[in-house]
Amino acid sequence: MSPALILGCVGGYFAFLLLIAWYTSRNAGNNAYFLGNKTSPWYAVAFGLIGDSLSGVTFISVPGKVAADKFSYLQIVFGYVIGYIVIAEILLPLYYKLNLTSIYGYLRQRFGPNSQKIGAVFFLLSRLLGAAARLFLAASVFQLFVFDQWNIPFWLTVSVTIALILLYTYRGGIKTLVWTDTFQSTFLLLGVILSIVAIASELDLNLGGLIATVKNSEMSQTFFWDWRGTNYFWKQFCAGAFIAIAMTGLDQNMMQKNLSCRSLAAAKKNIYAFTSVMVFVNLLFVSLGVLLFHYAATKGIALPERTDALFPTLALSHLGTFAAIVFVIGLTAATFSSADSVLTTLTTSFCLDILGMDDHQHLNDGQRTKLRHKVHVGFAVLLWLVILGFQAINSKAIIDAIFTLASYTYGPLLGLFAFGLFAKAKANDRWVPLVCCASPLLCFVLQQNSAAWFHGYKIGFELLILNGLLTFLGLWLIRSKPEVAPTP
Repeated sequence: MSPALILGCVGGYFAFLLLIAWYTSRNAGNNAYFLGNKTSPWYAVAFGLIGDSLSGVTFISVPGKVAADKFSYLQIVFGYVIGYIVIAEILLPLYYKLNLTSIYGYLRQRFGPNSQKIGAVFFLLSRLLGAAARLFLAASVFQLFVFDQWNIPFWLTVSVTIALILLYTYRGGIKTLVWTDTFQSTFLLLGVILSIVAIASELDLNLGGLIATVKNSEMSQTFFWDWRGTNYFWKQFCAGAFIAIAMTGLDQNMMQKNLSCRSLAAAKKNIYAFTSVMVFVNLLFVSLGVLLFHYAATKGIALPERTDALFPTLALSHLGTFAAIVFVIGLTAATFSSADSVLTTLTTSFCLDILGMDDHQHLNDGQRTKLRHKVHVGFAVLLWLVILGFQAINSKAIIDAIFTLASYTYGPLLGLFAFGLFAKAKANDRWVPLVCCASPLLCFVLQQNSAAWFHGYKIGFELLILNGLLTFLGLWLIRSKPEVAPTP
């Protein structure tokens, strides 16, 4: 596929995004930016969350990891289901009862301003680095197949990408994102489905043949029972549940869209619809991975050194123009759907949780909007710098890095919210930041030495649970007088 055709597909796709942004951002004020005036249809939010949850990392890395990890990733996905039920039945009722815009406002009501700020800091850190990793992966693909051939430097590729995202999120906020993410999720799903269709066509396989190829492959092993391995079923299943709770239910980026629904009932309906589609889509991605490796073996195509490059290499160089266009649009959709949301929610959290914009009653609406715009642009610049940092260190195992990062940054949030919901005592707000910083450091020491200290047992994705537990225990040690916690 020629670089010009790739760029043309991206340009046409982006033009449509701008059209949606223009239409939805008309007369959009701060309330529309933060919560979409609480008029978002539940089905649009549910479908949009697909693209936001999966991102370009899932689009590229999950199929590429199938050869090494088989279908073990599905063990985590099955755990997600439990986590989403907890979100729908415990967390969403709490957020709606307290009428929150930033979910970290709960920590302020429960413990104090320091707790709110440290919760927001961990969210900002996690989402900034996670978004940078996702954009780095996608930008690297476009750089390799398009811009390197035109001698355009990587920093310029990233600059244009972020500028485009900034352009259509600058005014509309959540009101725009609900509909752009719906549009982008559609193309992300079409990307994986039509890629499977393209492979089936090349290998002359019908639906039954596709299913048999996946089912009979040794890569399709799903359940693993060696308790010492990082892919042990119960380890990954439980980790998946807590990853869903932390990375969705305790994440401003994901919850802000849910809080834009008309009512709690609509928000819960959105979560359950999203859960069903999420399981199916992840099954499609791992199945695509089997088919990609099978296609390469059948056609005698040498595998790339990095498995992350398998899908882009086959789609853009071997599967024909149709598959290449499908891949480009799917990757573009996955990239923009996760990155645009991050810029908006980082701005929201920083304005409300760190700057305390709602507390400054002397600011009029125009001044608040001006401040919000400055923060929005500031995070765009910061995102650009972090992506260039990823390039400098040449990070490879992106999806593993993101999950590991999440374990360190979302663990304190998990402990904070768990203590707030299930303990009657009130943690001493003054010392909460210290506990939240100490827990990840202790977890790092334990993870580095787990095999030596625990008879070969290696700490994997359950690191998140351990981090949350240590935070909970630390908060218990600094508790003050008992106080009944707010309940959903």
